[in-house]
Amino acid sequence: MKRVYLDNAATTPLDKEVIAEMSNVMENFYGNPSAIHSLGREVRTLVEKARKTVANLLNASPSEIFFTSGGTEADNTAIRCGISAYGIKHAITSKIEHHAVEHTLNMMLKDGIIDKLSFVNIDEKGKIDYNHLEELLQNNERSFVSLMHANNELGTLTDMEIVGDICEKYNAIYHADTVQTMGHYVHDVRKLKAHFIVCAAHKLHGPKGVGFLYVNSNIKIPPMIYGGAQERNMRGGTENVYGIVGLAKALEIAYAEMTEHQNYIQGLKDYLKEQLIAEIPGIGFNGETDADKSLYTVLNVSFPEMDMADMLLFNLDINGICASGGSACSSGSNIGSHVLNGIKADPNRPSVRFSFSKYTTKEDLDYVLEKVKMVVKQNALA
Repeated sequence: MKRVYLDNAATTPLDKEVIAEMSNVMENFYGNPSAIHSLGREVRTLVEKARKTVANLLNASPSEIFFTSGGTEADNTAIRCGISAYGIKHAITSKIEHHAVEHTLNMMLKDGIIDKLSFVNIDEKGKIDYNHLEELLQNNERSFVSLMHANNELGTLTDMEIVGDICEKYNAIYHADTVQTMGHYVHDVRKLKAHFIVCAAHKLHGPKGVGFLYVNSNIKIPPMIYGGAQERNMRGGTENVYGIVGLAKALEIAYAEMTEHQNYIQGLKDYLKEQLIAEIPGIGFNGETDADKSLYTVLNVSFPEMDMADMLLFNLDINGICASGGSACSSGSNIGSHVLNGIKADPNRPSVRFSFSKYTTKEDLDYVLEKVKMVVKQNALA
């Protein structure tokens, strides 16, 4: 049976060049980067070279890049430490953020670290209401704003430059969750006005368990993880050297091939969308799907009502198609997707997120279309 992987928003396969780079380090460099002897210094050089690579790609200073265990830790550090460092009592986010952001802010509110948590309005596509964001910032207190660049379920993009300009106007601290878009778009931190951006290497054909946090040099925060003096006293714990080297290599490849991959993957997304519209009556889409408004690697499909809708992903899986999805809540016992709930999606329509990578082919999508049509036909309402 053919197997098609269309869950790249969850994680991506490792690039062979990344594997080779990491394998070389695993085989030949084993010193502790904090050691003062020659083997330690060799490994320290690898870590700092990777840091410089990342910084150069983002137009940042190496001193602004801190390696973490991934996007969740980076988000937590930015939020917890950014809010605590400046005694901020008001945070602003949206109701369709990743749980790494949503749960962190809710817990800080519950614990009394912040006094107020505001949610910026979004439309039925998941687009931020920038005028409402500005209204929320019109007070006498300094606020913390946490908004993702592209929604991980919908693909809808937020204009980081607009958010950055608004935050600058009101002296707010701006954390942009860029986990889904790092390596897919150019992030020039000298233009973005974001105080924090984040990365998880496994979203861009790098290894799992490693990421980074960019902290603008104008912001000073304490560490979240205490221990040794690693990461210039910002994150205790021996560095994940193999992962850090793999992250830098993956990001380097992503930037070098970015335009080519954007055009190729956008073409795949457009093809799947067009074919679904042509072949399945009543098909719809959650979030923005236009090229200039949506992350080109994500297409969230809203299927017509059907029998055994909750088995749709399972039926795709037994046909070799790896994707993800869910539905809006239809009862108190079914929590459903908080993102689909947030945009008030129809709870009676099952949704599937198909997400693509540079390794996806048109032949893969033709196979998916064949199987999707079969499953929908089998489960069509009488």
